[in-house]
Amino acid sequence: MRKPHNTGRLEDIPNIGKSIASYLRSLGINTPQKLATRDPLETYLALSGPMGKRHDPCVLYTLMAAQHYLQSGEAIYWWKFTEQGKMILAVEAQRKAKLLRH
Repeated sequence: MRKPHNTGRLEDIPNIGKSIASYLRSLGINTPQKLATRDPLETYLALSGPMGKRHDPCVLYTLMAAQHYLQSGEAIYWWKFTEQGKMILAVEAQRKAKLLRH
């Protein structure tokens, strides 16, 4: 893993605005460096409490874009992660369904 891109506040990360930054802080993610160490899917799932049970999957795509930026320094619009994010969510849904059956 590359060293996280040096940025001071969560809001300095492309695609992360005041609202998402506030929710991240509610999870104890106060710095970009801390966000860089978190798995986007795990963070997305953890946000279901503060954001409401059915929060928008675009939040996952935003977290994926933020992690990409923090690892590479390359800013990419969050919607460019939609296809990859949908696949991740489909795998997660299958995992949950399998757990419910057992």
